[in-house]
Amino acid sequence: MSTLLVEAKLLGQRHPIFSDWRIDLPERGGDHLRLRDLITRVVLEEVEAFHKRQQERRLARVLSPAAIDAGRIIGKIDAGERDLQQEAEPELAVGIALQAFMDGLYYVFIDGVQQTGLEDEVYLKLESKVTFIRLVALAGG
Repeated sequence: MSTLLVEAKLLGQRHPIFSDWRIDLPERGGDHLRLRDLITRVVLEEVEAFHKRQQERRLARVLSPAAIDAGRIIGKIDAGERDLQQEAEPELAVGIALQAFMDGLYYVFIDGVQQTGLEDEVYLKLESKVTFIRLVALAGG
């Protein structure tokens, strides 16, 4: 089983949107798959994680002093107990992500090499790093 290290960056920002997120890919009889399939897998994993976070936020939590201090540092102390009723449809999310790639709204790099075609085969190592770089539109364009 291959493990992907996934990170996302926004062009022009120092810190990544998220980093060190790991996704396990099941054995597929080799170390490669199409870029389309890789993006699909990452999006489906994120939708699943989103649903899990939504479930966790429904419950009120008792916060420890350490958790309160950590929240104070980042500017948000969150005890949960919210039902935001936000939905994420997996198939729709995948379609939007693939269209955004085709529209050039973000780039995908695997182990530092830019991937350009959805139907292109991508080759993964045991712990490949996948980086998504979201582009920012310039004002006045």
